Amino acid sequence: MLPADTPILILTTGGTIDKIYFDALSDYQVGETVMAKLLDIARVKRPFRIEEVTRKDSLELDDADRALIRERAAAAPESHIVITHGTDTMTDTAAMLGDLRGKTIVLVGALAPARFGESDASFNLGMAFATVQTAGPGVYITMSGSVFRADQVVKDRTKGAFVARS
Repeated sequence: MLPADTPILILTTGGTIDKIYFDALSDYQVGETVMAKLLDIARVKRPFRIEEVTRKDSLELDDADRALIRERAAAAPESHIVITHGTDTMTDTAAMLGDLRGKTIVLVGALAPARFGESDASFNLGMAFATVQTAGPGVYITMSGSVFRADQVVKDRTKGAFVARS
């Protein structure tokens, strides 16, 4: 169990969790992160630090972006890291983080933007915060009430959910 005064790093990369609706464009685009606001509303007292890495839909992330995410996670003084990420390529980024040692990393996203009243974002972020504090070193994905080892999960697009790799 992580001591209560140990800070958690939140790396934001974009994805649906941070999307906003641009009415003039009739389109959703990744906006400024709302992670600090979500944690404030949830009355989180544990120390945390937020660092933006990218502001992209995960389908727009490339290998250079993933290398930058890995570089930031590796260089961080914090050993417990939550990464907000789009769900479409979350497992690709997780795979690039798999060989980092001494870090507990949890990737999390949402199927509906956090700014929406009926979003899964707050719940998923809470799950990620709990997982990063209780799981051992490694890379995890938490979505929709489940926690998976990152190398043992896939996104099932027909179900709209992450499922254990068969």
